[in-house]
Amino acid sequence: MSAADAKPFEVRISPWLAVGNAQRAVDFYKAAFGAVELYRLDGDDGRLGVAQLSIGGAEFWVQDDGDASPGAEAAGSVRMILSVEDPDTVFDQAIAAGATVVAPVSEDHGWRTGRITDPFGHDWETSRQLASS
Repeated sequence: MSAADAKPFEVRISPWLAVGNAQRAVDFYKAAFGAVELYRLDGDDGRLGVAQLSIGGAEFWVQDDGDASPGAEAAGSVRMILSVEDPDTVFDQAIAAGATVVAPVSEDHGWRTGRITDPFGHDWETSRQLASS
């Protein structure tokens, strides 16, 4: 293939979440958000070291790293915003999977949004932009 035929490289940002137990985190994200595992790298001990996940095409990574994982009590410096068709259902699904409520789903500033903290200390917003009137 010539340079003229080459497809342009797609730039994207993929969050990388450090957690104390990567397999438990992957299981949570699957149950809470319907995540699909795209890539997996197990360590020499057979435990999951790193996984690439996708939620409806939005990709992120999870790494087993207890030293870098935020505490559940501390507010993290990064908040994940998961834009979905039905934020209420995804919010309830995350709570059922073990997340804690930070702010219930409500409408404000043109968005329907709720905020949870996952069992690993990361904050997630389930949201949908409302149609402008």
